[in-house]
Amino acid sequence: MLCDDLKWDKQCTAAVKQANKILGMIKRNFVDRSKETILALYKSLVRPYLEYCIPLWNPHLIKDVKLIEGVHQRATVMIQEIQHWKYDDILNYLGLVCLERRSVRSDLIETFSIM
Repeated sequence: MLCDDLKWDKQCTAAVKQANKILGMIKRNFVDRSKETILALYKSLVRPYLEYCIPLWNPHLIKDVKLIEGVHQRATVMIQEIQHWKYDDILNYLGLVCLERRSVRSDLIETFSIM
């Protein structure tokens, strides 16, 4: 989804839009909001949309990173027992890292495999 101006805005927007649709479906159809259920659904259904070919279109603009990170934050807040915690505390409790850090990690892995 490359634009004529060589920016990846449409790719980020499309990925976030699809991920939000899936999150909405999860919120409407699943009553169990336990840590295990939400994490399993998020990791298998939502995160692949956010990370598909991310080494290629790696979002480096702050607005794109915040857009994608917003989906990650929305998914973690769905867990009932930790809804009112700070975002960093939620990530530590769930054993997750922010998507920006995952992106850097995937870049390092890609670079290592090329070398």
